[in-house]
Parts: sequence; C-alpha cells; structure tokens
Amino acid sequence: TPTLFGLLATATTMFAQEAEAAADNGEAGFLDAIQKSGTIGYLIILMSVVAMALIIEHFMTLKREKLAPPEVIDEIEELFQEGNYQEALEACEASPCFFSNVTAAGIRKLGHPFAAIEKSIEEMEDEESIKLQQKIGWLSLIAGIGPMMGLFGTVTGMVGAFATIGSAGAGGVNPADFAADISLALMTTVLGLTVAIPTTAFYAYFRNKVTMTALEIGAVVEDMFERFRAAD
Repeated sequence: TPTLFGLLATATTMFAQEAEAAADNGEAGFLDAIQKSGTIGYLIILMSVVAMALIIEHFMTLKREKLAPPEVIDEIEELFQEGNYQEALEACEASPCFFSNVTAAGIRKLGHPFAAIEKSIEEMEDEESIKLQQKIGWLSLIAGIGPMMGLFGTVTGMVGAFATIGSAGAGGVNPADFAADISLALMTTVLGLTVAIPTTAFYAYFRNKVTMTALEIGAVVEDMFERFRAAD
C-alpha cells in the first residue's frame, strides 16, 4: 500500500508539472499570436474593451427601477389623486427619467381634449424609446465592425503572404517567410468573431429589454391618465 501511494503521488506530480508547462506554453502562444495580429488586432481588442464597458453600463442603467423608479410612480400617483397636477409636473421635472418625462408631457396637455393628451404621451414615449435604442446601438455598431476589421486583417495578411511568395523568385520560398502574414490573417479573423458574436447576443438582449420596459412603462402612464378620458 505505501508503494502504491508513492506511485500515485509521483504520477500526480508529473501530470501537474506537464499541465502547468502546457498552460504556460498555451498562454505564451496565445499572447504571441495576438502580438502578430498587428495594429488591426489591437484595434479589435480595444473595441472589445469598449463593448464590455457598454455592456456593464447598460446592465446598470437599463433597468425598470432606473427608468421608472417605484417611489416616483407612487409620488405622482398620489399627487394625481389629490388633484395637485402642478406639483406632479414639478416632481416629474425634478426626477427626470423615462416615466417622468412621458408623464410630464401628458400633464402639460391637461385642459386639452384627451386625444391631444394621448398624442403627447405617445410622442414622448417614442422619443424616449428612440433615445434608448440609440444608446444600445453602439453595441450593434461594434458587432458589425468587428468581423469587418477581422476580414480587413485577413485580406492584409494574405496580400502580404502572396507578395512574399511573388518576390521569392526561382529559388522558392520558405514557409517561415510568410508565416507572420498568415498568422495576421487568421488571428484577426478569430479576434473579430470573438468580439462580434457575444456583442451581437448582448445587443439583442438589451434591444428586447428596452422594448419590453418601454411597453410596461407606457402602460403605467396610460393607466394613470385614463381618468381624464371619462372627464373629456
């Protein structure tokens, strides 16, 4: 039994050392490949950093609690019940957000026919929704540019490789002479797709989230102003 444990311990140590060496080589190889991707590769990596920052920011700001704070909704609803519409307008202006901006647009039309109030609310809802769509639109732009940058790097690398082959002359060409160009071509493609695929997924997620949240907030505002339809 002691012998068996000794063999197992020795084997475990050997496997651990081999795994560590492979990991070090893999990491070094990956970093070396990124360096060989050149300026285009670094630009794609910079785009990925920007995309990550935007994704984090969107997760923090594109929430129902941020676009329509419950305390603001409760305050405006209470003021509506009391008939203090001027105070409600001032409260909306003091706490600008999707909900308060739309509500303020409706309050400013009080005294007009309900059709005018409803139209003002719908127009402000569309305006606020467009602002949010433009905000998340940067992710769509990065998702579209990423593969194009990768393709540009691919074409650049292939042009360099064929230029090296063409200038070799009758003596032939050593594959090592154009290995850097091929590495540039392949690595930029990989980087471009690596940025584009998750960014596209996050853009679709935020687009759907914005649409659903806008519909929910619109329903809350419309329900709040429904009392003026009967009074019209």
